[in-house]
Amino acid sequence: MERESGAYCGGSSRNRIFHKIREAGSVSASRLSYELMLSRPTVKKCMDELLQAGFIYESGYIGNTGGRRAGAYSVAPGARAAIGIDLTRNHITVIAADLCGNLIYEKRVHREFALDDGYFRYLGQLVTEAVESRQIGPETVLGTGIVVPGLITEDHREIFYGKILDFTGLTVDEIGKYIPLACRLYNDADAGGYAEVSKREDMADAFYISLSNNIGGSILIDHKVYKGEGPRSGEVGHMTIVPDGRQCYCGQRGCFETYCNATVLADLYQGNLEQFFQHLESGDAACVSLWQEYLKDLALAVNNVRMLFDCKVILGGYVGAHMEPYLAELKELAANKNPFEGNADYLEVCRVKKEALALGGALPFIHELWKTI
Repeated sequence: MERESGAYCGGSSRNRIFHKIREAGSVSASRLSYELMLSRPTVKKCMDELLQAGFIYESGYIGNTGGRRAGAYSVAPGARAAIGIDLTRNHITVIAADLCGNLIYEKRVHREFALDDGYFRYLGQLVTEAVESRQIGPETVLGTGIVVPGLITEDHREIFYGKILDFTGLTVDEIGKYIPLACRLYNDADAGGYAEVSKREDMADAFYISLSNNIGGSILIDHKVYKGEGPRSGEVGHMTIVPDGRQCYCGQRGCFETYCNATVLADLYQGNLEQFFQHLESGDAACVSLWQEYLKDLALAVNNVRMLFDCKVILGGYVGAHMEPYLAELKELAANKNPFEGNADYLEVCRVKKEALALGGALPFIHELWKTI
């Protein structure tokens, strides 16, 4: 490949330089010129533009050989931010992500969902509080992603299936009426899956299972959520695993949702999932028995997903964040159901364990900006 010459800084060169700096963490101009095959004048011009826009800053020096050290440049994480909100039946979580996609603010409060003006006004107060925090400049915030347990229209404007919170038909204009930012709606499992693959450059395709108070799934292809025709793709929670089994809120029986949502475990300790896993680790007989049944049902569902998609399967959500010590046992159970493979190495535990759903609501705003820099 021939090195580019001259001092032209088009959008493509500037974008490549920005992302190289972001990926490297800290890098010199000479290194950028060498690795991106760009002339030094072009690199300097593009970096001057990025510095002037506030997207990067001089972060120090590289090298210590006794001679003149090269200046280092890094992305300025506080240059932009986005807000994510995760709504459940009993809680609200608000986070902010910076320009690098990292959490810089988080707050979780107990508040029962309600279709009333007081609840929506409270959401606005929480977002305003986040935006006015010391970590964020109000002028830098790109928008708010509101993550809900429901199916969302492709334009992210309306909930067209919302039985869990009985809010079918609710629009983003209604739910975000007091939020002083551009708002979008996102399905909770899609948001969790998007946050996961966004943090994993090594994995572009996967099926993400969100094991939270409700179960959802997300099909991820080339780091994007595949929504299907409905758009209703990935609704693994309503896959039947026990014919004529437990009653599900959807009206059917035997759904995966009714056997492996987080409350199946948490209800043993008045809704406290942390306590369940603490007692499980200590060998409590009731916890161990319930957990063994849980793993059997989960292995069945995981194997079904593997048979359909033949891709990596990632376990996320509240339970997924606790799954690491028990992954080997689950893999063995799943492998025993697989006629083609002698192991279940395709099965992984989520890496984004902290507020993945809310983060997945904020990240699209950040990633869209990345494309335009």
